[in-house]
Amino acid sequence: MFYADLHIHSRFSRATSKEMIPEVIEQWAQLKGIKLIGTGDFTHPEWLREIEKKLNEEGNGLFTLKKQYRLDVPDSCKEDIFFILSSEISCIYQKNNKLRKIHLLILSPSLRDVTKINHALSQIGSLGSDGRPILGVDAKEVMKIIIDISPSSMIIPAHAWTPHFSVFGSQSGFDSLSECFEELTPYIYAIETGLSSDPPMNWRLSELDRVLLVSNSDAHSPTKIGREANIFDTEMNYNAITEAIKIRKGFLGTVEFFPEEGKYHYDGHRSCGVRLSPKETIKRNYLCPVCGKKVTVGVMHRVEVLSDRPEGFKPPQALPFKSIIPLSEIIAEIKNSSTQSKSVFDTYMKALYKLGSEYNILLHKDLKEIEKFDSKLAEAIERMREGKVYVEAGYDGAYGRIKVFGESIETEIKGQAILF
Repeated sequence: MFYADLHIHSRFSRATSKEMIPEVIEQWAQLKGIKLIGTGDFTHPEWLREIEKKLNEEGNGLFTLKKQYRLDVPDSCKEDIFFILSSEISCIYQKNNKLRKIHLLILSPSLRDVTKINHALSQIGSLGSDGRPILGVDAKEVMKIIIDISPSSMIIPAHAWTPHFSVFGSQSGFDSLSECFEELTPYIYAIETGLSSDPPMNWRLSELDRVLLVSNSDAHSPTKIGREANIFDTEMNYNAITEAIKIRKGFLGTVEFFPEEGKYHYDGHRSCGVRLSPKETIKRNYLCPVCGKKVTVGVMHRVEVLSDRPEGFKPPQALPFKSIIPLSEIIAEIKNSSTQSKSVFDTYMKALYKLGSEYNILLHKDLKEIEKFDSKLAEAIERMREGKVYVEAGYDGAYGRIKVFGESIETEIKGQAILF
């Protein structure tokens, strides 16, 4: 069994850390407990050259970092890390008299395939302007170009519910996969749920029963790697991994953000500090009670609009998942400090040296072992594992807050199913 984070970005993407380079990505994948990590941004010419320079092609559709670039990690976290070629494309176009903005996650099996894909896409738009290029072409047409060139490549609608840039987005998305991809819909084997939704929210759409729900970090900085991930039990090669996505054999489930922490879970208007539930939004006629402008309709509301099943419905083929809080956030709450503080980082690294990778601590480590390191941390992780947390939902681009202590947060979540 291993964890895979298939969607990240390089230093060439907008609003992305300059530390998102192969050696640091590999280092943090080990610290987090991620065995398979996306390269991100293979469409960017300079990043592709860096991939070619620093990674070894292993002959199985995956890559490893060349030894001379490897950085130190605690012995307790050391692991062989594999890279899979990945990129995200932003399609902005008019369809059915409406502006559409759809993001697609692309997985590809080889540098040869990627080179051909990049050549074709460069005829449509500039690939060097951003790690996540903007193409003024129908998402279906981009998909057709890619699978015609590379039938083994996989296209996954990225963060499928984000209001502004997704297949189901409230601002510029579609009401169904078939409306977007038409005759190519059967080639969509999975959707990425995104940080603001979780599997139970997606289970409410019967249309999604045939596709796999995947989760990835969409990390723009090293510390965000692994905030969501997928759980595989397959051989470590491209074909086995993509086949598991297609037929669900060898795909065990996902690791999720609590969706309330995502920055588009609720409706609202951030500039006015207004956060609204779907019912409140409808009651106020979709208008901000402060300024009178339209609010941004969030993921929870959009699911309500498109769903054909009641809340709590679970389809028979549903896979398990586990919701986590990043370890640095738990430590920061215990210390009543910022996740960026030196004290939190020092404690985080001490925990990794003593107890192993972040995923090992959050999901697997015996609580008695954690208690020997820090009793308060053990209590916090026990509460997280049981789903006994307090939430303040994110809205309109503002991240929510999840706490394991502190009754000032508004809503307590009841216990979640145990994955392991």
